[in-house]
Amino acid sequence: MDYLSPTYFYDYESDEIEVFISEFRNTTLSKKEIAKQLYLKVRDTWRYNPYNLSLNKEKYRASEIAKRTNGHCIDKSIVLIASLRALDIPARIHLAKVKNHIGVERLIEKFGSNELTPHGMVDVFLNDKWLKISPTFNASLCAMLNVAPLDFDGENDAVLQPFNEEGTQFMEYLEDYGHFEDLPIAFMVKNAREHYPNIFNADSKQTEFLL
Repeated sequence: MDYLSPTYFYDYESDEIEVFISEFRNTTLSKKEIAKQLYLKVRDTWRYNPYNLSLNKEKYRASEIAKRTNGHCIDKSIVLIASLRALDIPARIHLAKVKNHIGVERLIEKFGSNELTPHGMVDVFLNDKWLKISPTFNASLCAMLNVAPLDFDGENDAVLQPFNEEGTQFMEYLEDYGHFEDLPIAFMVKNAREHYPNIFNADSKQTEFLL
């Protein structure tokens, strides 16, 4: 498997991604430190927004996501993967199903469920091992939800916080779909249609959903 090359989705040779990672070029930082800082930059540069659902593969290119100010978990994972690969750090997409237990009223109203799927995270290869990291929730959103921001130490997995600061259940992992060499857009579309049938009209050609 190739987890370093650019692809249609991880188009890190684009101007947008090159600008985003420019501060990490010609640096004396170790790959571990680069990965930690890139994680934080992606986590907090884009405001988390789960309510913009697209079936248009063009919207999932790293260069296109870089032009926006908000994104969902898969958007942010794509940018992080592209940035890591550009800096010679192997990375791949990892998908799962999760359940949100805090602030779910709008989720249930729009999606008919407080389950989020497919949820995107990143597998990064550092010091001879794969680590799972989730740059989903920006620090300002975490403050609003009374959840500690999810940090990454470069040595251990950094997956979604199970509880908030008061010990209330926050995020729950329900199913692991595994990792993929490139973005599995067909799987993502099929998965969304199966889990959110109230959004999709069987005869509709609509590809963008602002919920």
